[in-house]
Amino acid sequence: MNKVYQVYQVSDSTGETLDRIFLALKAQFPKFEYKTIHYSFTRTKNQIDKIISKSKSEKDVIILYTIVDSDLAKYMVSVSKKNDIPIFEVLGNLIADFSKLIEQKASRIPSGQHALDKEYYKRIEAVQFTIAHDDGKIISDIQKSDVILVGISRTSKTPTSIYLANRGYKVSNIPIIPNKDLPENLIKNAKKTFVVGLICDANRLLDVRRNRIQSMHEDRPSEYINEKQILNELENSKKLFKKYNWPTIDVTRKSVEETAASIIKILDILQSK
Repeated sequence: MNKVYQVYQVSDSTGETLDRIFLALKAQFPKFEYKTIHYSFTRTKNQIDKIISKSKSEKDVIILYTIVDSDLAKYMVSVSKKNDIPIFEVLGNLIADFSKLIEQKASRIPSGQHALDKEYYKRIEAVQFTIAHDDGKIISDIQKSDVILVGISRTSKTPTSIYLANRGYKVSNIPIIPNKDLPENLIKNAKKTFVVGLICDANRLLDVRRNRIQSMHEDRPSEYINEKQILNELENSKKLFKKYNWPTIDVTRKSVEETAASIIKILDILQSK
Protein backbone atom coordinates (compact mmCIF):
# COMPACT_ATOMS: atom_id res chain seq x y z
CA MET A 1 0.00 0.00 0.00
CA ASN A 2 1.39 3.40 -1.02
CA LYS A 3 2.00 6.13 1.49
CA VAL A 4 -0.62 8.83 1.76
CA TYR A 5 1.24 12.08 2.35
CA GLN A 6 -0.24 14.90 4.39
CA VAL A 7 0.52 17.99 2.33
CA TYR A 8 0.29 21.14 4.43
CA GLN A 9 -0.18 24.21 2.25
CA VAL A 10 0.78 27.20 4.38
CA SER A 11 0.21 30.66 2.97
CA ASP A 12 0.16 34.20 4.34
CA SER A 13 -2.61 35.01 1.86
CA THR A 14 -5.54 33.15 0.29
CA GLY A 15 -3.36 30.22 -0.82
CA GLU A 16 -4.41 30.62 -4.45
CA THR A 17 -0.81 30.83 -5.73
CA LEU A 18 0.20 27.78 -3.72
CA ASP A 19 -2.80 25.83 -4.99
CA ARG A 20 -1.90 26.52 -8.61
CA ILE A 21 1.74 25.58 -8.16
CA PHE A 22 0.86 22.37 -6.31
CA LEU A 23 -1.59 21.49 -9.09
CA ALA A 24 1.25 21.66 -11.60
CA LEU A 25 3.62 19.80 -9.26
CA LYS A 26 1.39 16.83 -8.47
CA ALA A 27 0.60 16.35 -12.17
CA GLN A 28 4.19 15.15 -12.57
CA PHE A 29 3.68 12.28 -10.12
CA PRO A 30 0.66 10.15 -11.13
CA LYS A 31 1.18 7.64 -8.29
CA PHE A 32 1.50 10.31 -5.62
CA GLU A 33 -1.23 9.84 -3.01
CA TYR A 34 -1.94 12.73 -0.69
CA LYS A 35 -4.35 14.63 1.47
CA THR A 36 -4.19 18.41 1.38
CA ILE A 37 -4.57 20.60 4.47
CA HIS A 38 -4.78 24.35 3.86
CA TYR A 39 -3.56 27.04 6.25
CA SER A 40 -4.38 30.44 4.78
CA PHE A 41 -3.52 33.87 6.21
CA THR A 42 -0.68 32.50 8.33
CA ARG A 43 1.05 35.65 9.57
CA THR A 44 2.25 35.01 13.13
CA LYS A 45 4.72 32.72 14.89
CA ASN A 46 1.89 31.50 17.11
CA GLN A 47 -0.01 30.26 14.04
CA ILE A 48 3.11 28.48 12.80
CA ASP A 49 3.67 26.84 16.20
CA LYS A 50 0.13 25.43 16.09
CA ILE A 51 0.70 24.06 12.57
CA ILE A 52 3.96 22.38 13.60
CA SER A 53 2.36 20.99 16.74
CA LYS A 54 -0.40 19.37 14.69
CA SER A 55 2.04 18.03 12.09
CA LYS A 56 4.06 16.27 14.83
CA SER A 57 1.06 14.09 15.60
CA GLU A 58 0.75 12.89 12.00
CA LYS A 59 2.85 10.76 9.64
CA ASP A 60 4.40 11.59 6.28
CA VAL A 61 3.84 15.32 6.48
CA ILE A 62 5.20 17.64 3.78
CA ILE A 63 4.97 21.40 4.17
CA LEU A 64 4.73 23.69 1.16
CA TYR A 65 4.62 27.40 1.89
CA THR A 66 4.46 30.90 0.47
CA ILE A 67 5.31 33.51 3.10
CA VAL A 68 6.72 36.83 1.91
CA ASP A 69 7.79 38.08 5.35
CA SER A 70 11.41 36.88 5.38
CA ASP A 71 11.69 36.70 9.21
CA LEU A 72 8.50 34.67 9.50
CA ALA A 73 9.60 32.42 6.64
CA LYS A 74 12.96 31.77 8.34
CA TYR A 75 11.13 30.90 11.57
CA MET A 76 8.86 28.50 9.69
CA VAL A 77 11.86 26.72 8.15
CA SER A 78 13.73 26.63 11.45
CA VAL A 79 10.97 24.98 13.52
CA SER A 80 10.15 22.56 10.70
CA LYS A 81 13.74 21.37 10.44
CA LYS A 82 14.01 21.02 14.21
CA ASN A 83 11.11 18.59 14.03
CA ASP A 84 12.42 16.78 10.94
CA ILE A 85 9.49 17.87 8.79
CA PRO A 86 10.27 18.29 5.06
CA ILE A 87 9.52 21.87 4.03
CA PHE A 88 9.65 23.61 0.64
CA GLU A 89 9.23 27.25 -0.32
CA VAL A 90 7.39 26.93 -3.62
CA LEU A 91 8.63 30.20 -5.04
CA GLY A 92 12.19 29.48 -3.93
CA ASN A 93 14.46 32.49 -4.22
CA LEU A 94 12.40 34.01 -7.02
CA ILE A 95 11.45 37.19 -5.15
CA ALA A 96 14.98 37.84 -3.91
CA ASP A 97 16.58 37.10 -7.29
CA PHE A 98 14.02 39.20 -9.16
CA SER A 99 14.58 42.05 -6.71
CA LYS A 100 18.31 42.00 -7.48
CA LEU A 101 17.74 41.86 -11.22
CA ILE A 102 15.40 44.86 -11.45
CA GLU A 103 17.22 46.68 -8.62
CA GLN A 104 14.05 47.25 -6.63
CA LYS A 105 13.21 46.24 -3.09
CA ALA A 106 10.26 43.87 -2.72
CA SER A 107 7.39 45.20 -0.62
CA ARG A 108 7.02 41.86 1.22
CA ILE A 109 3.34 42.62 1.74
CA PRO A 110 1.07 39.53 2.01
CA SER A 111 -1.84 39.39 -0.48
CA GLY A 112 -0.07 41.89 -2.71
CA GLN A 113 -1.64 40.25 -5.77
CA HIS A 114 -5.10 40.87 -4.31
CA ALA A 115 -4.66 44.63 -3.84
CA LEU A 116 -7.66 46.77 -4.79
CA ASP A 117 -5.74 48.45 -7.57
CA LYS A 118 -6.45 49.30 -11.20
CA GLU A 119 -5.80 45.72 -12.34
CA TYR A 120 -8.20 44.33 -9.72
CA TYR A 121 -11.06 46.56 -10.84
CA LYS A 122 -10.24 45.72 -14.45
CA ARG A 123 -10.80 42.02 -13.68
CA ILE A 124 -14.06 42.75 -11.85
CA GLU A 125 -15.30 44.79 -14.79
CA ALA A 126 -14.27 42.01 -17.18
CA VAL A 127 -16.18 39.39 -15.18
CA GLN A 128 -19.32 41.56 -15.06
CA PHE A 129 -19.11 42.22 -18.81
CA THR A 130 -18.55 38.53 -19.60
CA ILE A 131 -21.47 37.30 -17.50
CA ALA A 132 -23.77 39.87 -19.13
CA HIS A 133 -22.60 38.80 -22.61
CA ASP A 134 -22.82 35.04 -22.05
CA ASP A 135 -24.59 32.89 -24.64
CA GLY A 136 -25.42 35.85 -26.88
CA LYS A 137 -27.53 37.65 -24.24
CA ILE A 138 -26.22 41.08 -25.26
CA ILE A 139 -24.77 41.80 -28.70
CA SER A 140 -25.46 45.53 -29.09
CA ASP A 141 -22.02 46.50 -27.78
CA ILE A 142 -20.13 43.40 -28.89
CA GLN A 143 -17.36 45.58 -30.33
CA LYS A 144 -16.27 46.36 -26.76
CA SER A 145 -15.21 42.72 -26.30
CA ASP A 146 -11.53 41.81 -26.09
CA VAL A 147 -12.44 38.32 -27.27
CA ILE A 148 -15.54 36.84 -28.90
CA LEU A 149 -15.98 33.07 -28.74
CA VAL A 150 -18.22 31.38 -31.30
CA GLY A 151 -19.22 27.72 -31.43
CA ILE A 152 -22.03 25.22 -31.38
CA SER A 153 -23.57 24.05 -28.12
CA ARG A 154 -21.24 22.49 -25.51
CA THR A 155 -17.91 23.56 -27.00
CA SER A 156 -16.80 25.09 -23.68
CA LYS A 157 -17.65 28.68 -24.60
CA THR A 158 -18.95 29.73 -21.18
CA PRO A 159 -16.26 28.19 -18.92
CA THR A 160 -13.53 29.50 -21.22
CA SER A 161 -15.15 32.94 -21.17
CA ILE A 162 -15.26 33.03 -17.38
CA TYR A 163 -11.66 31.89 -17.10
CA LEU A 164 -10.52 34.60 -19.51
CA ALA A 165 -12.59 37.17 -17.63
CA ASN A 166 -10.74 36.31 -14.44
CA ARG A 167 -7.57 37.11 -16.36
CA GLY A 168 -8.98 40.55 -17.16
CA TYR A 169 -10.39 39.99 -20.67
CA LYS A 170 -13.90 41.13 -21.61
CA VAL A 171 -15.47 38.19 -23.43
CA SER A 172 -18.66 37.68 -25.39
CA ASN A 173 -19.69 34.20 -26.47
CA ILE A 174 -22.11 33.55 -29.29
CA PRO A 175 -23.79 30.18 -29.88
CA ILE A 176 -24.18 28.83 -33.40
CA ILE A 177 -27.77 27.63 -33.58
CA PRO A 178 -28.91 25.30 -36.40
CA ASN A 179 -30.94 27.05 -39.12
CA LYS A 180 -30.29 30.45 -37.58
CA ASP A 181 -27.94 33.15 -38.86
CA LEU A 182 -25.22 34.63 -36.69
CA PRO A 183 -26.10 38.05 -35.21
CA GLU A 184 -25.72 40.83 -37.76
CA ASN A 185 -23.74 42.91 -35.25
CA LEU A 186 -21.13 40.14 -34.97
CA ILE A 187 -20.66 39.92 -38.74
CA LYS A 188 -20.58 43.72 -39.08
CA ASN A 189 -17.80 43.96 -36.48
CA ALA A 190 -16.02 40.74 -37.47
CA LYS A 191 -12.94 42.53 -38.84
CA LYS A 192 -12.76 45.01 -35.97
CA THR A 193 -12.89 42.44 -33.15
CA PHE A 194 -10.99 39.30 -32.17
CA VAL A 195 -13.21 36.29 -32.87
CA VAL A 196 -12.24 32.68 -32.14
CA GLY A 197 -14.15 29.63 -33.29
CA LEU A 198 -14.35 26.62 -30.98
CA ILE A 199 -14.86 23.07 -32.25
CA CYS A 200 -14.88 19.61 -30.69
CA ASP A 201 -14.78 15.97 -31.73
CA ALA A 202 -18.29 14.78 -32.62
CA ASN A 203 -18.23 11.69 -30.37
CA ARG A 204 -16.96 13.72 -27.43
CA LEU A 205 -19.63 16.33 -28.07
CA LEU A 206 -22.31 13.65 -28.19
CA ASP A 207 -21.22 12.33 -24.77
CA VAL A 208 -21.12 15.81 -23.26
CA ARG A 209 -24.59 16.67 -24.55
CA ARG A 210 -26.07 13.40 -23.30
CA ASN A 211 -24.55 13.90 -19.86
CA ARG A 212 -25.82 17.48 -19.80
CA ILE A 213 -29.39 16.40 -20.54
CA GLN A 214 -29.29 13.66 -17.90
CA SER A 215 -27.70 15.74 -15.14
CA MET A 216 -29.69 18.92 -15.76
CA HIS A 217 -32.92 17.13 -16.79
CA GLU A 218 -33.11 19.40 -19.81
CA ASP A 219 -35.86 19.09 -22.40
CA ARG A 220 -34.05 19.18 -25.73
CA PRO A 221 -35.14 18.18 -29.26
CA SER A 222 -33.93 14.74 -30.37
CA GLU A 223 -31.61 16.35 -32.95
CA TYR A 224 -29.52 17.74 -30.09
CA ILE A 225 -28.03 14.30 -29.45
CA ASN A 226 -28.26 12.96 -32.98
CA GLU A 227 -24.79 12.02 -34.26
CA LYS A 228 -25.46 13.03 -37.88
CA GLN A 229 -26.91 16.34 -36.75
CA ILE A 230 -23.86 17.04 -34.58
CA LEU A 231 -21.52 16.27 -37.48
CA ASN A 232 -23.55 18.62 -39.65
CA GLU A 233 -23.41 21.37 -37.01
CA LEU A 234 -19.65 20.99 -36.73
CA GLU A 235 -19.10 21.11 -40.49
CA ASN A 236 -21.26 24.21 -40.83
CA SER A 237 -19.40 25.93 -37.99
CA LYS A 238 -16.04 25.14 -39.62
CA LYS A 239 -17.28 26.63 -42.90
CA LEU A 240 -18.31 29.80 -41.06
CA PHE A 241 -14.94 30.12 -39.34
CA LYS A 242 -13.16 29.65 -42.67
CA LYS A 243 -15.44 32.13 -44.42
CA TYR A 244 -14.61 34.90 -41.98
CA ASN A 245 -11.00 33.78 -41.47
CA TRP A 246 -11.47 33.29 -37.72
CA PRO A 247 -8.81 31.28 -35.89
CA THR A 248 -10.17 27.92 -34.74
CA ILE A 249 -9.33 25.91 -31.63
CA ASP A 250 -10.23 22.25 -31.14
CA VAL A 251 -11.16 21.89 -27.45
CA THR A 252 -11.57 18.09 -27.51
CA ARG A 253 -8.44 17.27 -25.54
CA LYS A 254 -7.86 20.68 -24.02
CA SER A 255 -8.66 21.87 -20.52
CA VAL A 256 -10.31 25.28 -20.17
CA GLU A 257 -6.95 26.64 -19.03
CA GLU A 258 -5.20 25.30 -22.13
CA THR A 259 -7.87 26.69 -24.44
CA ALA A 260 -7.62 30.08 -22.75
CA ALA A 261 -3.82 30.03 -23.02
CA SER A 262 -4.09 29.33 -26.76
CA ILE A 263 -6.52 32.23 -27.19
CA ILE A 264 -4.27 34.62 -25.26
CA LYS A 265 -1.28 33.55 -27.36
CA ILE A 266 -3.13 34.24 -30.62
CA LEU A 267 -4.32 37.60 -29.29
CA ASP A 268 -0.79 38.57 -28.27
CA ILE A 269 0.51 37.69 -31.74
CA LEU A 270 -2.20 39.76 -33.44
CA GLN A 271 -1.60 42.75 -31.15
CA SER A 272 2.15 42.64 -31.74
CA LYS A 273 1.71 43.08 -35.52
